[in-house]
Amino acid sequence: MRILVIGGGGREHALVWKLSQSARVTKIFCVPGSAAIAELAECVAINPEQIESLADFAAQEKIALTVVGPELPLTLGIVDLFESRGLRIFGPNKAAAQLEGSKAFSKDILRANAIPTAAFGTFTDAVSAKQFLAQQKSPYVIKADGLAAGKGVLICATLAEAEAAIDEFLVRKAFGAAGDKVVIEEYLDGEEASFMVLTDGDHVLPLASSQDHKRVFDNDEGPNTGGMGAYSPAPVVTPEVHERVLREVLAPLLNGLQQKNIRYRGLLYVGLMITKAGPKVIEFNARFGDPECQPIMMRLKSDLLPLLEATIDGQLNQVEAEWYADPAVCVVLTAAGYPGAYDKGKEIHGLEKLASWQQGCVFHAGTAKENHRWLTAGGRVLGVTARGKSVADAVTEVYRAVGEISWAGMHYRKDIARRALPNS
Repeated sequence: MRILVIGGGGREHALVWKLSQSARVTKIFCVPGSAAIAELAECVAINPEQIESLADFAAQEKIALTVVGPELPLTLGIVDLFESRGLRIFGPNKAAAQLEGSKAFSKDILRANAIPTAAFGTFTDAVSAKQFLAQQKSPYVIKADGLAAGKGVLICATLAEAEAAIDEFLVRKAFGAAGDKVVIEEYLDGEEASFMVLTDGDHVLPLASSQDHKRVFDNDEGPNTGGMGAYSPAPVVTPEVHERVLREVLAPLLNGLQQKNIRYRGLLYVGLMITKAGPKVIEFNARFGDPECQPIMMRLKSDLLPLLEATIDGQLNQVEAEWYADPAVCVVLTAAGYPGAYDKGKEIHGLEKLASWQQGCVFHAGTAKENHRWLTAGGRVLGVTARGKSVADAVTEVYRAVGEISWAGMHYRKDIARRALPNS
């Protein structure tokens, strides 16, 4: 079976790594892929935004299944295009992908279906946004409506900071069209968790729980990033929380979408805040989280391919996912300056020491290879991921592996998974 994976980051490296283990997969293509992914798949230089070219390629190469990694092709309607040409593809269609593509759309769906979430207001002009702000309590949560690579959320301690953020979004257009509309939310206090499920629009198959670490520095300090690390499972997602999310979030959400003639088929990521009052929705993503995908793929014992096929075919109630009991932890190594401006082209040392690593895998997020040397080529560079008999064992092993890697300016958090450790 010939598979096409779209994307070239750490998430896609993990998906290619997992799909390559399926006995039914004969060849994997990846667009655009990376030098690291090229060790497992044939990489093709097509821009993931060029969805017509991608459909032409899939038809020409007789691709049996296309798996979409990043959000942008989904919001551009790649699934609608592929399906119109009789090509099998995993991911939600353009209408369903609005759950991630527009925070205002997702908040309206939440409100219309009485799904627990933060109180909010939506604005397109700075004056009315600041009037609303003046009536809220600190801290203030300001979100760009559109896609902003995980960086379009600001938590402001003071009203002055919040008003400056409004100007940054709506007046100075720091996020371009993604910030033409902003959502101002009530601040929720609690512990975050990532709850990912496969859904065919009627049935839901939960994946292992996980927790991301968004802030760039230890102790959840500094600006938001695309993700500095993740671990699975997340103890905060207790059996009770799990059931409440299925009952209070996913069931009414899918029903509400169907009432809008939207059938969601694909991976649905529910970003949660576990508050004293129970789980509340922070956001939705229409694809695998990154870096949550990395530890989840490492814990997935089942073949991934049949799960994706059952999602497309509306048969998720006929399959089950089997998991390794061992927890997994991913630590993201970044370039100096990330999530702001950062340098590229720094030589990475030590990867050869982990070439035959049995307890984990180094997933490449932003690297290039030149004359047999690995170089940094992005803000998030590597996702070092390990399994262990316990969270503590996985943490010890992953940081041992991190210690083998170095480059000028390498940065990483030293407290990934601390919330899951005993006595933390």
